[in-house]
Order: sequence, then C-alpha cells, then structure tokens
Amino acid sequence: MDYAEGLFLGRYWSDTDFENRRHVELFLLYGILTSLLFIIYYWTGESVIGIGYFTLFHTVCLILLSVLNPLICFKYYRMPFWGKLCVLFGKVIKAYLIMSLTVSLAMPRLTVQSDGLKDFLVDFLNSTLESYTQKYASGGGSFSTVMGVLAGGIHVVLVGVVVLAALLVIPGLFVILYKIVQYFYDFLIDRLVLRRFFRYKR
Repeated sequence: MDYAEGLFLGRYWSDTDFENRRHVELFLLYGILTSLLFIIYYWTGESVIGIGYFTLFHTVCLILLSVLNPLICFKYYRMPFWGKLCVLFGKVIKAYLIMSLTVSLAMPRLTVQSDGLKDFLVDFLNSTLESYTQKYASGGGSFSTVMGVLAGGIHVVLVGVVVLAALLVIPGLFVILYKIVQYFYDFLIDRLVLRRFFRYKR
C-alpha cells in the first residue's frame, strides 16, 4: 500500500519515501510498456485498451483530474480505506490517460506507414552503405570498399540504438515533465487556497 501511495500520490502529497529513492527500473519499465503499446498500435492499427485513442472526452477528464488533484489528495491520509481506494483508482485512470496521450501525440509524427516500413528500412540501409562506400572509394582498392561497408554498418547500428533509446526514454521524460507541472500547481493551490481556507494536517 505504501508503494502504491508513493507511486500515485507523488512527491508532494505522499508521506512515504518513495520519491526520495531512485526508480530507474520503473522509468525503464514504463518506457518499455508505452513503446510496446505504441508499436502494437502502429503495426496493427488497433489500440490496446484504448491506448492512443485520445478524444476530447479524454482531454477533459485529464484536465479535470489534474486541476482537482490537490482537492483529491490533501485529505488522503485522513480518509477511510474505501476513500483511499477511490483516490488511488482515480490516479490509475490519470496514469492511463497520460500514457494514452503520449501514444496519441507520437502517432501523427510518423511519416512512414507500417506497410511501407520494410521498403523504407531497405532503402535506408542501401543508401547509407552506398554513401559510405562512395566516400571511401576515393582511396582505391578493395580495402576502401570494406571500410565503407563497415562504417555504413556502424552508422546503421548507431541509428538503431538511438531509436531504441528514444522509445524507452521519451515516454518517461513526458511523464516527468507532467509531474513537474503538477507538483508546482499543487504547491500553489496548497499554499494559496487549501492552507488558507481549510485546516488540515498532512
């Protein structure tokens, strides 16, 4: 329960030390899960549990959950057990919406459709190898050709590594950015409204 509270309530409202620890594995796990759902949606055209299908209704729900977050969380530790479960369930819904938003923002930025991906990769591989081969061809000899192919192969591998790293890191960075904005919003509402008009102990 402490882990779930720390994970979903966040640094500002949680009384656990969850946010004071490093959670690199959680960051990577989120990136893997989001990327997997993104790839499935891209490859099949069908979303898993609606991930990536982000409508106006989803936008309104995410905004409401974000705006009402301080009011939902500030009395969390004084709530009965069923109340805490309701709050955590709302947090799960918000996490789902953020993941769906991430996928929906990434999809339109892909210029290559899934049915043309194979041809795109083959063309990229051939053009890269050809470019490096021509670059080293001025040296003459078969050794220059081998060097060109080797350099082109390294270039392709590095591009693949960068793409893989982006798939793992970008979703996590998006969540971190959202959490930073939510933290400062909660801080302002807490100091300017809640502590002024409501007496409570965190």
